[in-house]
Amino acid sequence: MYADRCYRSPGALAGGVLLLLLAAWLGADVLINGDTRTRLTAVFGLVLAVPLVVAFTLRPAVYASAQRMRVRNPFRTITVPWGTVEALRAGYSSEVVAGGTKYQLWSIPVSLRARKRASRRAERAERAASRGETAVAPARPMGLFGLGGVPDADDVGEQRAPSDQAIDELRLLAADNGEKPAAQGEVTVRWAYEIAAPALAGAVALTALLALR
Repeated sequence: MYADRCYRSPGALAGGVLLLLLAAWLGADVLINGDTRTRLTAVFGLVLAVPLVVAFTLRPAVYASAQRMRVRNPFRTITVPWGTVEALRAGYSSEVVAGGTKYQLWSIPVSLRARKRASRRAERAERAASRGETAVAPARPMGLFGLGGVPDADDVGEQRAPSDQAIDELRLLAADNGEKPAAQGEVTVRWAYEIAAPALAGAVALTALLALR
């Protein structure tokens, strides 16, 4: 058994970190310079906003092992044994169908622009091959979701959009492991109360404070 593969969105991670830094900066300024009511509003607002920022940016991830895939979405974690997977697809969003239910893969966003770029690269590689030329790999990193590794020249024509690459890898894992005894079981769903509870508490407190005006 190999360690879990992890699929995340670098753009979402970077955006989440920036939003949290901005919230910390603004919150600190209000706590230092604001009056009592303004400070309370800022605190309750942060209790509401920070979990939501974490939920939609830092939390989403897909972990894939030889037995199952674990889908960590903003408010739920879905554990899907490979034997229950009916379909993995990336249309306008990435999703898995398991146990008769469809679950979205938040951490594998579909980019139509990336698909168009990949399609243009493939077309250029095909034209170069038809003329007997060798396509030259791009100088910029081209790993999963734009991170890591510069492809070899022989791989240029095989490049696809990052979301499509990730779905292809997950399909391969499902096909290779779906019949194994260790990959059987039920789909389980766990709600992320550690995210929902503080966000709800912040929303209630902020609403009550604003209603006192």
